[in-house]
Amino acid sequence: MRYPLSFAFLLISTLVCCSDHSIHIPDPPHNHVVDITDTLHGVVVRDPYRWLEDGSSAETRDWVTQQNAYCDTVLRQIKARKTLRELIRQLVVVDRVSCPVAAGGRYFYKRYRGGDDLPVLCVQDGNKGTERILVDPHLMNPDHSVSVKLMDISRDGSVISYSVHEGGTDESHIRFLDVESGRDYPEILPLGRYSSLCFNQDNTGVYYTRQERDGPRLYYHRLRNGMVHDIELYGDHCGPGTILWVELSENGRWMLVTELQGSVGPTALYLADLSEGAVFRQVINDGESRNYACFAGNDLVIRTNRGAPHWRVMKVPCGSNLLGEWTEVIPENDEAVIQDVVPADGRLMVRLLVDVSHRLRLYDMEGTLVRELDFGTIGTISKPSGSWTDRFAFLGFSSFHIPDLVHRVNLRTGEQTEWFRTEIPVDTESFIVRHVRYTSADGTNIPMFLLHREGMTPNGDAPTLMYGFGGFGLNVTPEFSALAAAFVNAGGIFAVPNLRGGGEFGEQWHEAGRQARKQNVFDDFISAAEYLIAEGYTNPQRLGICGVSNGGLLIGACLTQRPDLFGAAVGCYPLFDMLRYHLFHAGRFWLTEYGSSDDPGQFHYLHAYSPYHHVRHGTAYPAVLMITGDADTRVDPLHARKMTALLQAANSGDTPILLRCNPFSGHEGGQSMSEIVDECVDIYSFLYWRLGLRLDPGT
Repeated sequence: MRYPLSFAFLLISTLVCCSDHSIHIPDPPHNHVVDITDTLHGVVVRDPYRWLEDGSSAETRDWVTQQNAYCDTVLRQIKARKTLRELIRQLVVVDRVSCPVAAGGRYFYKRYRGGDDLPVLCVQDGNKGTERILVDPHLMNPDHSVSVKLMDISRDGSVISYSVHEGGTDESHIRFLDVESGRDYPEILPLGRYSSLCFNQDNTGVYYTRQERDGPRLYYHRLRNGMVHDIELYGDHCGPGTILWVELSENGRWMLVTELQGSVGPTALYLADLSEGAVFRQVINDGESRNYACFAGNDLVIRTNRGAPHWRVMKVPCGSNLLGEWTEVIPENDEAVIQDVVPADGRLMVRLLVDVSHRLRLYDMEGTLVRELDFGTIGTISKPSGSWTDRFAFLGFSSFHIPDLVHRVNLRTGEQTEWFRTEIPVDTESFIVRHVRYTSADGTNIPMFLLHREGMTPNGDAPTLMYGFGGFGLNVTPEFSALAAAFVNAGGIFAVPNLRGGGEFGEQWHEAGRQARKQNVFDDFISAAEYLIAEGYTNPQRLGICGVSNGGLLIGACLTQRPDLFGAAVGCYPLFDMLRYHLFHAGRFWLTEYGSSDDPGQFHYLHAYSPYHHVRHGTAYPAVLMITGDADTRVDPLHARKMTALLQAANSGDTPILLRCNPFSGHEGGQSMSEIVDECVDIYSFLYWRLGLRLDPGT
C-alpha cells in the first residue's frame, strides 16, 4: 500500500519557502592561494588550489573540516530540516531486494531490511524456501563503514565469493563462504581492484582479474591449499589503461577473456579450451569495434557494434575457426538498440532500448522471436538473471511512477510472477510522464522526460529539477527514484533529457558526445533548460540541476558556461579539472571517453570546457552544493575540493557555495543508511530552500 504525503509536504514546503529570507549566509572559510602555473602546449594554465590535491595533508584535512562546518552552519538554519529528515527516512529506509541469481536450486541476492544500516547477503532454498542471511556486514565494523558485494556463486550453489569494501572504495578484499555452514574459508584475497571472479567446475579454485600497477592480470587461485602466490594466466601485454573480465562456460570447459581499452575503447575477445590448458585463441581484435560475449552451451554469443551502431548479435561454435565462422542471429535494427544478451533455457533473452524505454524479447538460437515480455508501460528493465539450463529467470522493473519490482519469469510459458515489490509511502499513481522533444544548439532533436503531478498547469514558476549524465554510452531511462518522487509529490517537475554521449540511440549517439564532441552534451543540457523556460514550465530562479560522477562534470560545465540559467546546482562525486583528471585513481581508464591533456590536439578541446579552468572572478554564480567522499577511489575528491575553493573565491553573488565531504562514502557507496539519509537531507533541504518548492493548497 502507498500513502500520500501531500499534506506533510505542503507543510514543510511552506516552511522552507518562508525560511529563505531568514537564513544568514556567512562568508566562506578562507581559501589561501598558491600561485602555481603550468605551460601546456604553449598555453599558460593557472592552478591556484593545487595544494588541495593532497587529501592526506594536515592543511587539507583542516580545510575539509572547516568546509563541512560551514555547510552545517548554512543548511541547519532551514527550519523544516527536522521534518524533512523524517520524511526522507520514510522514503529511503524501506525494504529492497536485488534481482536473485539462481544456482544449485538456491536463490542468492542482496537485501536491505528497512531499519538496518547496511544491506546483507541472503540465500533462499528454492522459490518457497526460508530466507537466511549469509553475510552481515554490521558485524564487521562497529561504525558500519564496511560494505559487501556478491562476486560469484559456484555452479552447485555450495560456495560464494564476496568483496569487502572499506567505505566506498573500489578496492576490496575477496572472501569465500560455505553456504551450508555459513562459515568463511580461512583465506582472503588481498586488497585490490578486482573486476571479475568465477569458480571452476569442482569448486577447487577460482579465476579472477585484478588491476596491478602495470595493468590487469588474470590469475588462478586454488582454494584451501595455502598458496602464497597465485598462478598468472594472462595479461602480461596489457597496459595500465586496459580492463579485463573473465568468464567460464557452464560446463567449465571454455574460458573467455574480454580485453577492453579504457572504459569505452575497442574490445577484444580471446577464448581458451581448458581441457587443453590456458592457451588463448583470438575471437576478435580489430582495434575499432566493441564486443561483449557470453556462453550459450558450446556456442559463443557475441553482441557487437562492428558495422552496426545499434548493435547486433552473432554466434560462433567454441571449437570452430573463431575468426571465420560467425553467424548472425539477430540483425541490427534501426528502431532499437540491443543492450544485453543473456542465454537462458536454451534460448536468448535480449534487452533492447526502443525510444528510451526498455523491452525484453526472447529469441531462439536461430534468431526467431519467441515472445516479448510486457510490463504495460514505459520503464527500465534490469539486466535479466538466468542460466542456459534453467527455464526460470529473474528481472527487475521500475519506472518514474512504479517502484522497483522483481519478477520471476517462466521462459517456456511467458508467465510472470511478482517476486518482490518495493513499497514507497508516496502516491505515485497521480504522476504524469511526458516525453517531449526539443532542439539543441546545432539543430539536433533531443528527447526529454518530464515527470509532474496530474493537473499541474505550467505557469512559468514551477520548481524544476533537471538530472543528466551524457557519457560513456550509458543510458538514462525511466527509473524510479524515491526522492524524485518526493520532489514531484510536493509540486515540482523532474526533467531528464537524454543527452548525447549516452547510448540511448546507439553508438553514433555516444560518439556525438565523446572526446572532441563533448561540448554537444553541455549544449544539449543548456538547451533543455532553455526549452523548459521558453515553454513556461519554470524560470532560472526556480530551475535546479543535479548530476553524479560524469554528470557532475556536466553540472560544472553548464554552471560555468551559463551561470545565469540556474538557481541551484548539485554536483555529486564530480570531476572538474579535465587537464589533470587522468593522473589520479581511475582516470587512466577514461582517456577513450575524454582524451588527455598530454596530447596537443586533445588538450585544446579539454581546456575549452574544463569547468575548473572556466570559473571567472566577479561572476554571480547560482547556489552550489558539492557532495564528495574521502573513500572515493574512482573520482578523486580533489575535484570537488578545488572547485569549491575557486567558486567561493570568484562568486560575486550572495548565494552559498557549499561542500559536504563524507569520510566513508565513494563511488562504491559504502555509507551506512543513516549517512545516506544525512546526505539526502542535505541535498533536498538545499533544493527546497533555493528553488522555493511549494504546493498549491487547492490541488
